[in-house]
Amino acid sequence: MPRLLADLTPLRVSPAYRRLWLGLGVSNLGSQLTVVAVGLQVYAITGSTFAVGILGMFALVPLVLLGLYGGALVDAFDRRKVALLASSALWIITGLIFLQAALRLDNVWVLYALIALQSAAFAINNPARTAIIPRLVPARLLAPANALQTLSMSIALTVGPLAGAFLVAASGFASAYAIDFVLFTFALWALFRLPPLPPLEPTAGSASAGPQVEVERELLDGAGGAASEADSPVVVPPRRTVVGLGSVLEGLRYLGTRPNVRMTFLLDLAAMILAMPRVVWPAVGVWYLGGGSTTTGWLNAAFAIGSVLASLLSGGFAHVHKQGRAVVLAVWSFSASTLLFGVVLVVTGRDKPDHVLVWALVLAGVALALAGASDGVSAIFRQTILQTATPDDMRGRLQGVFIVVVAGGPRLGDVVVGAGASWLGEAWAVVVGSIACAVVVGLLVRWSPRFLAYDARHPEA
Repeated sequence: MPRLLADLTPLRVSPAYRRLWLGLGVSNLGSQLTVVAVGLQVYAITGSTFAVGILGMFALVPLVLLGLYGGALVDAFDRRKVALLASSALWIITGLIFLQAALRLDNVWVLYALIALQSAAFAINNPARTAIIPRLVPARLLAPANALQTLSMSIALTVGPLAGAFLVAASGFASAYAIDFVLFTFALWALFRLPPLPPLEPTAGSASAGPQVEVERELLDGAGGAASEADSPVVVPPRRTVVGLGSVLEGLRYLGTRPNVRMTFLLDLAAMILAMPRVVWPAVGVWYLGGGSTTTGWLNAAFAIGSVLASLLSGGFAHVHKQGRAVVLAVWSFSASTLLFGVVLVVTGRDKPDHVLVWALVLAGVALALAGASDGVSAIFRQTILQTATPDDMRGRLQGVFIVVVAGGPRLGDVVVGAGASWLGEAWAVVVGSIACAVVVGLLVRWSPRFLAYDARHPEA
């Protein structure tokens, strides 16, 4: 089933990409153990859900503040070195998180500080890792490569929380942190094995998408899918060695002149701010479907499983050339799926059942799985458009914007949908938000119709 199942060609043609995919996949699983364990530990120390919510703010603020600057660092220096240094900092911080649990400090402010430092390092590390991928695989394989990245992350988001909760219950917080510390070494190994990846100077006369950089011979050794000479400009020493506010602003000004790349961010913000229903899941488990926290866990899992399935069945994505249209359809599908979820809640009513409403849980799970699949497809093509329609010397900074949007959008969505739930109730807040998302997407497309014509064979930013 070559056109249906995930395309493994990037893993075959690029040994460096294969190592990076395996290393990051394993380390992402460990990171999810820590995400769950930290939230549980904060609650165990304070007994306060509000304190757990504050933890999210300590993670978000450094990510937003340093995301843009981290991207500028990626564009200015060797991406392998930047990723290695940031990953080493993350590894050390993970060790400190383990140490505070092993010593039983039970101090919530220590955890807040460590999570803030971890988020700051991630703000530099994530743009570096993502901007490396176009240097490891040819342009025609970026969509399959991004599908594989989404697959590994979705698996981590599905398995990690369940495994983390089990480990904490079975052997305490320190065990989850210790496993994360060990698994993170796989990412360090993969990054260490990369060749030098210095920044490139813009190539005169290149297409607006920017050059597809040279894929080093050792990365494609023994494979039949090497990039063509036309795709491989010469690597020259970088001129930019100082990174300041001007470099960050240069990236933002560039984004302001690139409507197709800008649309990928706006469409994702529309979906995450208006239609992402995750903030209502805890209440749904109590007031609508029954089952409490168990139902909440299944709703989380259903969304992640949908994303996994979308990645597993992504074999034909390399042949999708109208990627702008694919993003728009995926976001509309996301809003339709969350609308179905909201309708299920409206039908069941806010009656606080004393048992699980199985039929409603099944329908709600299917709706969220469809939403997760739609979000996964959108993410794959949005990332691919960003990578192919952006010159190499700007990729780091726009990846910094990407991580700010990806992290900040759902957080803002929690506020918007949560506020709507307080006024309209959870069910109608989801319904209204989903309809609003579909309307806003239509307005965005009317405002920037060029996005529907975006063709991966002739990328234009």
